[in-house]
Amino acid sequence: MIIRALLAFLISGIICVIAQIIIDNTKLTPGHVTSIFVVSGVILEFFDLYKYIRKIGYMGASIPICNFGSLMMKGVKMLVKTQGLLGIVNGVFYITGGVITFCVFLSLIVVVFTRAKS
Repeated sequence: MIIRALLAFLISGIICVIAQIIIDNTKLTPGHVTSIFVVSGVILEFFDLYKYIRKIGYMGASIPICNFGSLMMKGVKMLVKTQGLLGIVNGVFYITGGVITFCVFLSLIVVVFTRAKS
């Protein structure tokens, strides 16, 4: 149990360190780095490599934003088998649709109950 927690901490920490190094040493914004991590998750899932990271890092690899890209690609791979090329469009939201809906809903709640500081 403790080994799993340490591995999760280590994997998520490595992901965060990579992001921090990119932000500190380039002119990229956090939005750019987020996009890079989503695309890297898609690429790793396309080549079936992200499952090994998830196997080593447990939840430490399942929570970062690169896992979101991995889940998008997993949905695409599932629906391409059944729907053909239409699965490319539908698959992106097949697994991640609930997450996107929740984020939009939560953003709406924040906007309604908070005030801008400017």
